[in-house]
Amino acid sequence: MTEKQDRLALSLIAEPGDPRLRDLLAHHEPGRIVAGARGDSSVRVPAGWSDRALGMRTALDEVKARAKASGLRWLCPDDPGWPTSLSDLDHIEPLHGTAGAPIGLWIRGNGNLAQLTEESVAIVGARDCTTYGAESASELAADCTDAGFTIVSGAAFGVDGCAHRGALLMNKPTVAVLACGADVDYPAGHGALIAAIADTGLVVSEQMPGAHPLKGRFLSRNRIIAALSQGTVVIEAAVRSGSLNTLNWADQLGRTTMALPGPVTSKQSSGTHESIRTGKAVLVTNGKNVVEELRGLGAETSTPEAIPSTEFDRLPPAARKTLDGVDWRIGRSLTEIASGVRLTAREVQTSLDLLERRGLVVRFGSGWILARRADVG
Repeated sequence: MTEKQDRLALSLIAEPGDPRLRDLLAHHEPGRIVAGARGDSSVRVPAGWSDRALGMRTALDEVKARAKASGLRWLCPDDPGWPTSLSDLDHIEPLHGTAGAPIGLWIRGNGNLAQLTEESVAIVGARDCTTYGAESASELAADCTDAGFTIVSGAAFGVDGCAHRGALLMNKPTVAVLACGADVDYPAGHGALIAAIADTGLVVSEQMPGAHPLKGRFLSRNRIIAALSQGTVVIEAAVRSGSLNTLNWADQLGRTTMALPGPVTSKQSSGTHESIRTGKAVLVTNGKNVVEELRGLGAETSTPEAIPSTEFDRLPPAARKTLDGVDWRIGRSLTEIASGVRLTAREVQTSLDLLERRGLVVRFGSGWILARRADVG
């Protein structure tokens, strides 16, 4: 078999992310490890791997058939489109029993993973997020994609799903990394969302097609999200949150770690606040902050941050000056206003007509007075 086929076979007998797999790959080719699982005594492997190797040929046929039916492709380190950033995972200590770069990835979609993640940011957070968290995730994702970043997340309910939707609303691709097979819609309620992600971006998994999500696989999946991204933003994470696991991976990888704060009374944000307080994450409040952290201070998004404006700001210059010459209690004539603001009588008359139509001034005897404020929104 080729190395690509050896890696596929190895993925069926060893649980992806097993630290023992990383250690064996540091000294042996994938084919040698597969041979060890099938009885070659020159390479010692865990007993469980040998047990699974007994049905490996049948499992390979089933996986290939399922992948073909679902339009999945098997991507390996020497293939075009493989992100070299994933190799960083081989050089850090295990977290929660998981370590190492993936031996391969199942890809759903036609995009190029390396190109899509060349500039990317992970946005993760609570599944049971608040309205604040959901809106923040969507807006942050939209701002970052507008600045040229690809959003990477886990397609879960809550913050993950909102981040993906924020990117899709901007008609930009996004990458979802699953803890199950790339052909499995999990959660089931996100089937349409995952299909939309695959249509414009990519759905990625190191688990074999048809694999079910397990608790440990979510923690293993998180390392891939962190490694594919130049930075990770956490929105609404409790103290014991899986999202903080992704942040920890990003921190160990030397990536930029960020957190968006919530209300100080919110339990959903207690973990993000602790990350900020202890210096594990930089506080960010919008897409501009994220872009500055990733590209350096002074970096600009493709669209400038909106500056809140009032009705006064939107008035023509002559109308603003005319409004400044009108009083709340004392009626002033057209001539008095024109003299006070140094405009012609014609300019003031035109401006007063506009201001009266907008309900900002009213006639008072032979003059004019203010009717309401124009500088409050």
